[in-house]
Amino acid sequence: MSTELDVRQEPPARRHQLIFETWNRLTPGDAFELVNDHDPKPLYYQFAAEHGGQFEWEPLEEGPETWRIRIARVAA
Repeated sequence: MSTELDVRQEPPARRHQLIFETWNRLTPGDAFELVNDHDPKPLYYQFAAEHGGQFEWEPLEEGPETWRIRIARVAA
């Protein structure tokens, strides 16, 4: 499964909630493509702290207006 989650129109306070809801629905081998309007580096650090070793983070587009990151769940 690979879906797109475009959070650019969401209020900033809701974005991480939506991202982690999407993440929690993934099974190992599944991924989603995050589309954002700024560099999601703080989100990467949150994933690393909470889900270290369980995810892959693949930048597909890195600004200056749009960032696309493929986030996949891997077997723990």
